[in-house]
Amino acid sequence: MQYANFKEFKKAKGTTFAPTAWFEVTQEMIDHFSKATHDTQWIHVDPVRAAKEMPHKKTIAHGFLSLGLIPKCIAESVQVQSLKMGVNSGLEAVKFPHPVLVGSMVRGQVTLTEIEEQKFGAIKVIWDIRIEIQNIKKPACIARMTTIAYE
Repeated sequence: MQYANFKEFKKAKGTTFAPTAWFEVTQEMIDHFSKATHDTQWIHVDPVRAAKEMPHKKTIAHGFLSLGLIPKCIAESVQVQSLKMGVNSGLEAVKFPHPVLVGSMVRGQVTLTEIEEQKFGAIKVIWDIRIEIQNIKKPACIARMTTIAYE
Protein backbone atom coordinates (compact mmCIF):
# COMPACT_ATOMS: atom_id res chain seq x y z
CA MET A 1 0.00 0.00 0.00
CA GLN A 2 1.14 3.50 -0.72
CA TYR A 3 0.32 6.58 1.31
CA ALA A 4 1.18 10.19 0.47
CA ASN A 5 1.89 11.29 4.05
CA PHE A 6 1.50 10.46 7.74
CA LYS A 7 -2.02 11.90 7.89
CA GLU A 8 -3.13 9.37 5.26
CA PHE A 9 -1.02 6.58 6.76
CA LYS A 10 -2.59 6.98 10.24
CA LYS A 11 -5.95 5.90 8.79
CA ALA A 12 -4.43 2.46 8.12
CA LYS A 13 -4.14 1.66 11.84
CA GLY A 14 -5.33 -1.90 12.39
CA THR A 15 -4.71 -2.91 8.77
CA THR A 16 -3.13 -6.23 7.87
CA PHE A 17 -1.47 -5.65 4.53
CA ALA A 18 -1.29 -8.13 1.68
CA PRO A 19 1.52 -10.66 2.17
CA THR A 20 4.82 -9.97 0.47
CA ALA A 21 6.01 -12.02 -2.45
CA TRP A 22 7.54 -15.41 -1.63
CA PHE A 23 11.32 -15.53 -1.77
CA GLU A 24 13.83 -18.32 -1.30
CA VAL A 25 16.20 -18.63 1.65
CA THR A 26 19.40 -19.86 0.04
CA GLN A 27 22.56 -21.32 1.53
CA GLU A 28 24.38 -18.24 0.24
CA MET A 29 22.08 -15.99 2.35
CA ILE A 30 22.65 -18.18 5.39
CA ASP A 31 26.43 -18.18 4.85
CA HIS A 32 26.55 -14.38 4.49
CA PHE A 33 24.48 -13.97 7.64
CA SER A 34 26.78 -16.40 9.46
CA LYS A 35 29.85 -14.41 8.46
CA ALA A 36 28.28 -11.08 9.41
CA THR A 37 27.19 -12.30 12.86
CA HIS A 38 30.03 -14.74 13.57
CA ASP A 39 27.46 -17.45 14.24
CA THR A 40 29.11 -20.40 12.50
CA GLN A 41 27.20 -23.24 14.16
CA TRP A 42 27.28 -26.23 11.82
CA ILE A 43 23.49 -26.55 11.66
CA HIS A 44 23.57 -23.37 9.54
CA VAL A 45 26.75 -23.66 7.49
CA ASP A 46 27.65 -27.32 6.99
CA PRO A 47 25.31 -28.93 4.43
CA VAL A 48 27.29 -32.20 4.42
CA ARG A 49 27.02 -32.68 8.17
CA ALA A 50 23.40 -31.48 8.16
CA ALA A 51 22.53 -34.13 5.54
CA LYS A 52 23.81 -36.76 7.98
CA GLU A 53 22.73 -35.40 11.38
CA MET A 54 19.83 -32.94 11.03
CA PRO A 55 16.24 -34.27 11.27
CA HIS A 56 15.29 -32.72 7.91
CA LYS A 57 18.70 -33.50 6.35
CA LYS A 58 19.30 -29.82 5.48
CA THR A 59 20.86 -26.76 7.05
CA ILE A 60 18.55 -24.25 8.71
CA ALA A 61 18.60 -20.47 8.66
CA HIS A 62 19.48 -18.60 11.84
CA GLY A 63 16.42 -17.44 13.77
CA PHE A 64 17.89 -13.96 13.69
CA LEU A 65 18.09 -14.14 9.89
CA SER A 66 14.29 -14.56 9.90
CA LEU A 67 14.05 -11.60 12.26
CA GLY A 68 16.35 -9.60 9.98
CA LEU A 69 13.89 -9.99 7.11
CA ILE A 70 11.32 -7.79 8.87
CA PRO A 71 12.51 -4.44 7.40
CA LYS A 72 12.33 -5.94 3.88
CA CYS A 73 8.80 -7.14 4.56
CA ILE A 74 7.62 -3.79 5.92
CA ALA A 75 9.18 -1.92 2.98
CA GLU A 76 7.51 -4.32 0.54
CA SER A 77 4.12 -3.97 2.27
CA VAL A 78 3.88 -0.23 2.96
CA GLN A 79 5.34 2.94 1.49
CA VAL A 80 4.77 6.45 2.83
CA GLN A 81 5.96 8.95 0.22
CA SER A 82 6.64 11.74 2.73
CA LEU A 83 8.81 9.51 4.95
CA LYS A 84 12.27 11.02 5.45
CA MET A 85 13.67 8.59 8.00
CA GLY A 86 12.71 5.63 10.13
CA VAL A 87 14.52 4.33 13.21
CA ASN A 88 14.08 0.91 14.79
CA SER A 89 13.13 1.46 18.42
CA GLY A 90 12.72 -2.09 19.70
CA LEU A 91 11.30 -5.57 19.46
CA GLU A 92 8.93 -7.43 21.75
CA ALA A 93 7.53 -10.93 21.97
CA VAL A 94 9.91 -12.42 19.42
CA LYS A 95 9.42 -16.13 18.81
CA PHE A 96 10.76 -18.63 16.28
CA PRO A 97 8.06 -21.34 16.13
CA HIS A 98 9.49 -23.28 13.16
CA PRO A 99 12.96 -23.55 11.59
CA VAL A 100 13.55 -22.33 8.04
CA LEU A 101 15.20 -25.08 6.02
CA VAL A 102 17.59 -24.04 3.29
CA GLY A 103 15.64 -23.72 0.04
CA SER A 104 12.40 -22.77 1.82
CA MET A 105 10.18 -20.08 0.39
CA VAL A 106 9.23 -17.40 2.94
CA ARG A 107 7.15 -14.24 2.97
CA GLY A 108 6.07 -11.57 5.40
CA GLN A 109 2.64 -10.67 6.74
CA VAL A 110 2.60 -7.17 8.26
CA THR A 111 -0.06 -5.60 10.47
CA LEU A 112 -0.03 -1.92 11.45
CA THR A 113 -1.05 -2.30 15.09
CA GLU A 114 -0.63 1.13 16.64
CA ILE A 115 0.41 4.68 15.76
CA GLU A 116 1.22 7.35 18.35
CA GLU A 117 2.24 10.98 17.92
CA GLN A 118 5.78 11.83 19.04
CA LYS A 119 7.94 14.95 19.38
CA PHE A 120 9.25 16.80 16.34
CA GLY A 121 6.40 15.65 14.10
CA ALA A 122 7.41 12.01 14.37
CA ILE A 123 5.17 9.00 14.88
CA LYS A 124 5.75 5.80 16.79
CA VAL A 125 4.59 2.83 14.74
CA ILE A 126 4.01 -0.61 16.24
CA TRP A 127 3.99 -3.49 13.78
CA ASP A 128 3.03 -7.13 14.21
CA ILE A 129 4.97 -9.25 11.75
CA ARG A 130 4.86 -12.92 10.79
CA ILE A 131 7.50 -14.52 8.63
CA GLU A 132 5.66 -17.43 7.03
CA ILE A 133 7.10 -20.55 5.40
CA GLN A 134 5.39 -21.91 2.32
CA ASN A 135 3.46 -25.14 3.03
CA ILE A 136 4.21 -24.99 6.79
CA LYS A 137 1.45 -24.10 9.27
CA LYS A 138 3.74 -22.60 11.92
CA PRO A 139 5.54 -19.35 11.06
CA ALA A 140 9.31 -18.99 11.10
CA CYS A 141 9.11 -15.84 13.21
CA ILE A 142 6.53 -13.70 14.94
CA ALA A 143 7.45 -10.35 16.42
CA ARG A 144 6.15 -6.98 17.50
CA MET A 145 8.42 -4.17 16.31
CA THR A 146 8.41 -0.48 17.13
CA THR A 147 9.76 2.17 14.78
CA ILE A 148 9.94 5.93 15.01
CA ALA A 149 9.23 7.60 11.67
CA TYR A 150 9.86 11.18 10.56
CA GLU A 151 8.46 13.13 7.63
